[in-house]
Amino acid sequence: MDGGKEDNNANNTSNVVPKSSKGRKKETGLGLTHTKDGNFGEWYSEVVTKGEMIEYSDISGCYTLRPTSTHIWRILQKFFEPEIEKMEVEECYFELFVSNKSLQKEKDHIQGFAPEVAWVTRSGDSDLENPIAIRPTSETIIYPKFSKWIRGHRDLPKKVYQYCNVVRWELSNPTPFIRCREFLWQEGHTAHATKEEADIEVLQILELYRRLYEEYLAVPVIKGKKSELEKFAGGLYTTTVEAFIPNTGRSVQGATSHCLGQNFAKMFEVKFEDEKGEKALAWQNSWGYSIRMIGVMVMVHSDDKGLVMPPKVSAVQVIVINVPHNDSDVNRKIENACLETVEALCAMGIRVKQDPRDNYTPGWKYAHWEMKGVPLRIEIGSRDLENKQVRTVRRDNGAKVNVPMAGLADTVKVMLDDIQQSMFLVAKDKRDACVQVIKTWDEFIEALGQKKLILAPWCDEEEVEKHVKAKTKEESGACKTLCSPIDQPEMPEGTLCFASGKPAKKWTYWGRSY
Repeated sequence: MDGGKEDNNANNTSNVVPKSSKGRKKETGLGLTHTKDGNFGEWYSEVVTKGEMIEYSDISGCYTLRPTSTHIWRILQKFFEPEIEKMEVEECYFELFVSNKSLQKEKDHIQGFAPEVAWVTRSGDSDLENPIAIRPTSETIIYPKFSKWIRGHRDLPKKVYQYCNVVRWELSNPTPFIRCREFLWQEGHTAHATKEEADIEVLQILELYRRLYEEYLAVPVIKGKKSELEKFAGGLYTTTVEAFIPNTGRSVQGATSHCLGQNFAKMFEVKFEDEKGEKALAWQNSWGYSIRMIGVMVMVHSDDKGLVMPPKVSAVQVIVINVPHNDSDVNRKIENACLETVEALCAMGIRVKQDPRDNYTPGWKYAHWEMKGVPLRIEIGSRDLENKQVRTVRRDNGAKVNVPMAGLADTVKVMLDDIQQSMFLVAKDKRDACVQVIKTWDEFIEALGQKKLILAPWCDEEEVEKHVKAKTKEESGACKTLCSPIDQPEMPEGTLCFASGKPAKKWTYWGRSY
């Protein structure tokens, strides 16, 4: 910083964590002990805890969401709710518990969730005569209501949504946000008179999920359709937005929009009288996204200094830090300039915060707010006052620019927009560099070993998919279909399936996943 001299003697060093061996951590005690490329799992755990996103619970797989995380969740909700309400989807709240009788009604559905269902078996000192389940999802709670609410074709479409928590007792290693035993989500459930109506809605919702990821979280995703083996249990077909983590070579199912067909309507008697006076089964959809989105954002953007937050979802978009001078009059002027800067940015609707603490050095504060991922830092020192400027530092790429105080708020607004767009383009370039188009089994195995996102021609046969999964599990770790992109690349005539040698029917992404 070219600004005023730091008055280190004014700082209370007892509040600074002891220095360690390298880099930022040596300077401030705030650095991470693991790197993104070195030990991704430990790095991720450090980022979400030191970045103050979560606090671990004494129950494995359960976490306290801190304000940084809940703010992101609210921002996503503020975008999504008005969009679905335009589609006349109404908000409800359904009960937490589901009876075993309801849960067992749709066998294929519950079979997919059975290992993860948590049961309440006791009340106080007494065993329950009929144990009840905590919802792993809400189809079996909501559709008995639909059967009461829907009588004739004028009752359709019936569209409801809720934001709530669900419990899935994950048996694999829990990962904050990505695989939790209790997590927040949004779920929508709709009933329609025709399949055509249901099909249209499935893709409308999928596009909204894409926008959440790409426009707000700056994470590129692929819109696709799941295979029969990977679709939602009991549904007709499943569409998905798939994200990819280049550092681990693993995909994440980002959010899903399912056409359930008429299977649930048959089981739960969701029927209506059509215009001819005849009884018909409704066509149903369900769709949802969860706090997994936040984990994907952290994995894609964050670095060895900590969180890197897209401006659209960051609780603090700009942090203003004074660089103290050894002259008290100059310090007062610096403080006034900081306050004026905050006021100007607030007036523009920018989420800005000042860090006036005088018991930490500017260097400590820089590291602290870098760890929290604040998109833009503004530094103001004595030389900045002389030159009627501020120093701006971007969190995403570290770029430092001196900006005139005149018109600063307008400039900052543009900078935040540029950071948002730049983060998406950088993430997309990294993702695209990992995509490997293959035609043969040998190319497939080589690409898998290189942690690639594999696009391959496939015959679309379940037995072939099972064989690939089993074969890769033996050799290098199970690989599966991720999705077949809705926008299919051109398939040259005579193209064969990479795994079976049969005529290929579609292009499909394959890889390992979380």
